[in-house]
Amino acid sequence: MPEYPTLHQWERGPRIVAIGGGTGLSTMLRGLKKYTQNLTAIVTVADNGGGSGALRQDLRIPPPGDIRHCMEALANTEPIMEKLLTYRFTDGSLTGQSFGNLILAALNGVTGSFEEAVTQMSHVLAITGRVIPVTSADVQLEAVFENDARVVGESQIADFKKQQDCRIHHVNLIPRNPKATPAALEAIGEADLILLGPGSLYTSVIPNLLVEGVARAIAQAAAPKLYVCNIMTQDGETEGYTAADHLEALLAHGEPGLVDLCLANSAPVDAGLQERYREEDAVPLAVDRERIAALGLDLVERPVASEKGSFARHDPDKLAGAILGVYRRRAVRIFRGERRYVLEE
Repeated sequence: MPEYPTLHQWERGPRIVAIGGGTGLSTMLRGLKKYTQNLTAIVTVADNGGGSGALRQDLRIPPPGDIRHCMEALANTEPIMEKLLTYRFTDGSLTGQSFGNLILAALNGVTGSFEEAVTQMSHVLAITGRVIPVTSADVQLEAVFENDARVVGESQIADFKKQQDCRIHHVNLIPRNPKATPAALEAIGEADLILLGPGSLYTSVIPNLLVEGVARAIAQAAAPKLYVCNIMTQDGETEGYTAADHLEALLAHGEPGLVDLCLANSAPVDAGLQERYREEDAVPLAVDRERIAALGLDLVERPVASEKGSFARHDPDKLAGAILGVYRRRAVRIFRGERRYVLEE
């Protein structure tokens, strides 16, 4: 059983900033909130599909889905509230829509600001830490492929990639260089540990780096920067990619100093799950140690895959424990005015 901190240790735990989106980010947050209350999730707002996309189009608000998932992961609420947040309507014009998304949309109307709506919903759910949209701008994600073809719309990228049958060369935000929310940049600058991923490389993690000032703030931050590798490659996005390929794509969209080390899974993936994923042309992520070392990055391998469920995903507790273990070995606590944790080599 993992050793969780005392209340005092939890309240004074490291300031961890996790940057990404999708299921991978929320899974990681579920584990990390047991170790520190000083958590900040910085979340992409490039999604244009599903219920989030519908609300975005109808109400002209940023897509709430990824942000809602993070708040659900960090919430400290009664079971009935958890069920309400995740409830999806099955009839009428609201079919497929999440009640949690509707709450955020309503709060956006009440407060007049999506960022403030997220803040107020965080108070209602008594979440551990903070959830911050990376930008308040209305952005779309564009993917440019190695054959120079391009497509606009996060939800269109996977199918378009299969049609093109070639790799993604890079992604852009439209409009380019949207302004970051000030709270996001402030959190990065004050962080003791910065996490990128896990999650969809081109549609959940990298879009955050394309917001003005975010990649530079990460690179210039004193905190160690850890990329959390996915368990599997992703159908319609990273088929054939290794861990080093993921890191090279991150660095190509960011700046020097964006990543110090990466954490990869060392546990075997169930053979039955592998067979299921193979039908989608997805396989366990290969860790090419020599290429990672050539990038000047450290590598940590730990058994962080879940042993349960019908999907190959991280185990929240194992992942959080591995991340905190890496942090403790890399950081020395130094008192400088207010409590700070500074990396010392």
